[in-house]
Amino acid sequence: MNSSHEIARTTLLRRGFALEYTTLAWNVVGIVVLAVAAISARSVALAGFGLDSLIEIGASTVVVWELSGTGAERQRRALRLIGGAFALLAVYLMVQSTVVLIAGYHPQPSLLGIVWTGVTAAAMFALAAGKARTGAALDSPVLRTEGKVTFVDGVLAAVVLLGLTLNSVLGWWWADPLGGYVIVFYAVREVREIYSVEH
Repeated sequence: MNSSHEIARTTLLRRGFALEYTTLAWNVVGIVVLAVAAISARSVALAGFGLDSLIEIGASTVVVWELSGTGAERQRRALRLIGGAFALLAVYLMVQSTVVLIAGYHPQPSLLGIVWTGVTAAAMFALAAGKARTGAALDSPVLRTEGKVTFVDGVLAAVVLLGLTLNSVLGWWWADPLGGYVIVFYAVREVREIYSVEH
């Protein structure tokens, strides 16, 4: 009985690692795609979402450490670094989105950005569901929590997709910096949650 329990736990751990490595790989590719799309379209929302993907790589790495049995102190240090990165992201996007709105700068339509954010939203929602189920089966609060982060990442992708589509189809240029403000709200919320756990 004990042996079958260990086998089941090992299988779940492998699934947890697979989900996190898939998230890591997706975000690594995403950084390159989003950088190209953001530069060509000069889009604040795409740049912010690319930076968010970079931070998500750190979050997934923390979970991999946790599943590997890494010490709690190292995990706390990594979470503090992620919190700091989210804070810098919030400041950057707040300033950049405000400047774009005041200047009335019109970003270019981005078909690459639309396609990538659409596919990313679907992928993140699927990965989030898998992490929620696996985290519950493993009784791993870290994996469950990171699954929520992945879900929010899917929501952010959908928000950026909406802004890009409104800009491309209707010429609503201001939808792009507004998408940047949504990411600011998310980043601030993540900082608060990370540091509230610290204290």
